[in-house]
Amino acid sequence: MRVIEKRTLREFWTKHADSEQQLTAWFRETEKSEFTNLNELKIEYPSASIQKDNQIIFNIKGNRYRLIVKFNFEYQICWIRFVGTHTEYDKINANEI
Repeated sequence: MRVIEKRTLREFWTKHADSEQQLTAWFRETEKSEFTNLNELKIEYPSASIQKDNQIIFNIKGNRYRLIVKFNFEYQICWIRFVGTHTEYDKINANEI
């Protein structure tokens, strides 16, 4: 799976160093994955929240941070749409990112 916008993760963990290990692990696992649908992804990440249009919300660092990504399973692409604190997440509409 090709992950687009790793820079977004790097910029975030520069400000929130305690998120680096889990975001790096998520990136590496996703990059190596070959999910073909949401069901396969949900098996690997059971706590992930599925939104419309193949958009997924991941809890990072025990729900302290939120990561929103959008998958295109056909082309094996994952776009990082948002990463932020739970407080920042509460201020956005995840369906409109």
